[in-house]
Amino acid sequence: MTKFSDLGLAAPVQKSVAAEGYETPTPIQSRAIPPVLQGRDVVGIAQTGTGKTAAFVLPILTRLLAENKQAPGLSCRCLILAPTRELAAQIGDSIAVYGRHTGLTHVVVFGGVKHGPQVRALARGLDILVATPGRLLDHVADRKARLDLTSIVVLDEADQMLDLGFMPALRKILQMVGKPRQTVMFSATMPPPIRALADDFLRDPVTVAVTPQAKPVERIEQGVLYVKSDEKRQALIDVMAPEAGKRAIIFTRTKRGADRVAKLLTEYGHKAAAIHGNKSQNQREKALAAFKAGQNPVLVATDIAARGLDIDGVELVVNFELPNVPESYVHRIGRTARAGASGRAVALVAPDERGLLMDIEKLTGLTIRGLNDAPPISGPIRPVQKQRGQGGGQRRGGHGGAHRGQHGAAQGSGQGGGQKRSRNRRRKPGGAQGGQRQSA
Repeated sequence: MTKFSDLGLAAPVQKSVAAEGYETPTPIQSRAIPPVLQGRDVVGIAQTGTGKTAAFVLPILTRLLAENKQAPGLSCRCLILAPTRELAAQIGDSIAVYGRHTGLTHVVVFGGVKHGPQVRALARGLDILVATPGRLLDHVADRKARLDLTSIVVLDEADQMLDLGFMPALRKILQMVGKPRQTVMFSATMPPPIRALADDFLRDPVTVAVTPQAKPVERIEQGVLYVKSDEKRQALIDVMAPEAGKRAIIFTRTKRGADRVAKLLTEYGHKAAAIHGNKSQNQREKALAAFKAGQNPVLVATDIAARGLDIDGVELVVNFELPNVPESYVHRIGRTARAGASGRAVALVAPDERGLLMDIEKLTGLTIRGLNDAPPISGPIRPVQKQRGQGGGQRRGGHGGAHRGQHGAAQGSGQGGGQKRSRNRRRKPGGAQGGQRQSA
């Protein structure tokens, strides 16, 4: 059996890995680390929660140490692109952990915060820059950053960047990066447009696919509760009633919907907070910190939290509304059953969402168990327009409002109350920051 000590990682990196208690790499790590160490272009496809971040961070730290160079001002030796603020911050945290004995520098750059600290960090030059595409292009346009000296580029969650409308920005950034370069793409799914991007910008890539694409984690117990649209609120209260104190994530399709659901759960005694693109960066960080600490064990979110929320102990994921893009369902339920644990996922499906459910079952190759009898479908199922980036990820500027591409998602459930009430009479029950230079 392969061990981290057998992979050829630099001694300072191995020291950090050992300190974290890691001995045996996951399949994506054992298969992807060697070609990344060799400088090969790599396309990595693996289920969420399988250790993709370490699969590229560990070998890149080793390569940068071996090169023993210093990046000139305004430039970076390695660029890691992420679709959301929270995922970028989480990658930065991983670099800090795995690289703490290396002396390498890194910074995380995203929108929703002031430019000044980011500009000052970029001015000195960096070993690793983690960025969301929109804010990075802002700095390049202002001549506060340059990419022509960058020799390694990583696209993490490449398919979500497609969903969020980043394809033009990705092409523009990749055309700016110097050559020759090493390009690495990691994702849980690989739709044709991302595959085409890989073909355009990668040289003879090694493809590492350790599990079938879009196959949900087998340890997740999935179920569907068929309800009418106007019964969803009561159905959610019923689902959450026995989950008091357990860590859960509730997904909605819209930002306003997330706020309404969080308010509803709070009225029923659950400690809940909402996170979405209209929240300020400070609000989002506080909500995630409270969720991680168990102070607010219920997190209500748009698809902003479908990726990058790597927090152990999430026991339940509820799809209050099904996503318009079936791949997003796979990522949503992947927030549970992490680190070898089991988990549950429940979807509340209204009649007009039956078509979306069929798309999900077709994608995953699974028939999701019904928790109640499905009513007969009266008439043809209305086709649902597949909109990319709805809820947590709108076109550029949709996360947090500001100018270009200031996007967000998450790093990574209900206490008390939760009793049934009559639908006719509902009585309320009584009772990481971006822009700061860090030493890896």
